Amino acid sequence: MPLAKQRPRQPIPEATKRMQEAAATLPIHEIGDSGLDSETAYELISSELLLDGQARLNLATFVTTYMPSIAARLMADTADKNMIDKDEYPQTAEIEARCVNIISDMWNSPDHEQATGCSTTGSSEAAMLGGLALKWRWRERMQQAGKPTDRPNLVMGANVQVCWEKFCRYWDVEPKLVPMEGNRFHLEAPEAVAACDENTIGVVAILGSTFDGSYEPVKEIAAALDQFERDKGIYVPIHVDGASGGFVAPTLQPELEWDFRIDRVQSINASGHKYGLVYPGVGWAIWRNETALPRGLVFDVNYLGGHMPTFALNFSRPGSEVVAQYYMFTTLGRDGYRRIMQSAQDVATHLSSEIDNMGPYRLISEGRDLPVFAFALKPTVENYTVFDVSDKLRQHGWLVPAYTFPENRQDLSVLRIVVRAGMTMEMADHLLCHLREITEFFESLDAPLPSPDTEKRTAFAH
Repeated sequence: MPLAKQRPRQPIPEATKRMQEAAATLPIHEIGDSGLDSETAYELISSELLLDGQARLNLATFVTTYMPSIAARLMADTADKNMIDKDEYPQTAEIEARCVNIISDMWNSPDHEQATGCSTTGSSEAAMLGGLALKWRWRERMQQAGKPTDRPNLVMGANVQVCWEKFCRYWDVEPKLVPMEGNRFHLEAPEAVAACDENTIGVVAILGSTFDGSYEPVKEIAAALDQFERDKGIYVPIHVDGASGGFVAPTLQPELEWDFRIDRVQSINASGHKYGLVYPGVGWAIWRNETALPRGLVFDVNYLGGHMPTFALNFSRPGSEVVAQYYMFTTLGRDGYRRIMQSAQDVATHLSSEIDNMGPYRLISEGRDLPVFAFALKPTVENYTVFDVSDKLRQHGWLVPAYTFPENRQDLSVLRIVVRAGMTMEMADHLLCHLREITEFFESLDAPLPSPDTEKRTAFAH
């Protein structure tokens, strides 16, 4: 073997020494009396952030964790642009308008209706704006009919994202959550109509449930509401929450009618930072025409210079995410989006098929709507749970959430895998290799594992 001579001891680099001293003395819960130089502060904070998980191995989140490096550079170049200040940054405002037009076209907005919309901080804000428009339009209809407006309600499945429950609580709307039943894990037409009455401001249909990735049947719900209006004389509009599916369905399932091709669909929200393929911070809200968005909700401000109509829950925010959305539209085009979504779905169906063949697992969904699927353990498995599987996968670096389904199906505990851009077949095979190894270990047990805190094993934030 090669020989090596002892070398003189080298002094610790000055930058490393400063960082070590700063880490030992810097207060972390209050601002220090004196600051650090920029390089030391950077090294100190970036080192601390190493304790975070690997974003690309996070199969729990729907949020984009990969963009081309040049897109990140463009975002850094435009982070100082204030999206609300359209007078100072007119070209950024023009890019936002182009995105609204592109998305409206993607969602088959009829030319004669002239869709209107805006960017938001995410699909949660966009959903709340859509809900507010529904409430105001319902109130106008009730006032014109001389009826009380103190008991609005919103019909939706129990599988909705928590932003809809927030909307109902913040704006005094009764949430009519249709529970899951048997193997029905999302809202369907008969149950939606049965929950409606004259106080219903609208029905929320989810294009891509966070629980299992499935689409709710928007066209069937709309047809049932058409019949409900003929029978009862009550008009109930639809808002489609396309937080995830709004960018998937137009490319993977273009023949599926869920969007503005359906007259009853008045508004749609989507998340640019999910399958819109942009880093966190952008969502989109689109109304089929100006009538669908009550003018009273739009504020006109001029104290930044110029005339600026705005409909938002916040005010100042960076324009970089909107610019990045336009970059992705420009660099990918329809074919690029289709290619990325198809690749994600191919990985999802490969994973679900292989997991289904492992033995102890059963599929709740396959990843054929969104590239997302859920799976559970078969009833015969008694010595371990999906929570044990999730914990073991985390030891290999994979974040695969385990959780129980909502009320009425809380007996069902599942694991869910979200496949996003950047997840390759090779990575999928590594995940399968780890899952097989973990499963073999659990299957070798001759007694059940001890059960930790029950509350920790049922909660997961969607």
